[in-house]
Amino acid sequence: MCSKERAQIRIYSRPGCHLCEKLVEDLLPRIRGKLELEVVDIDTRPDWQDEYGTRIPVVEFAGKFICQYSLDEDAIDRILADISAS
Repeated sequence: MCSKERAQIRIYSRPGCHLCEKLVEDLLPRIRGKLELEVVDIDTRPDWQDEYGTRIPVVEFAGKFICQYSLDEDAIDRILADISAS
């Protein structure tokens, strides 16, 4: 990763998902200025539909599952601490 490029956290979601909106709302203040956020619509790809179905939102960082349905603040804090240390 280029030194100017921020690490990215991904949320698998779909439009109209109230749990997804709540998770993004809770996550943004914690990561602002530290991580890029990518919210992807699972309905745009059949493989995401198959994998996630109604099991959204799902948070992933560096290709690894972090949490689903609600924000795991401790896990996000560990990610931020690891990023700060590197």
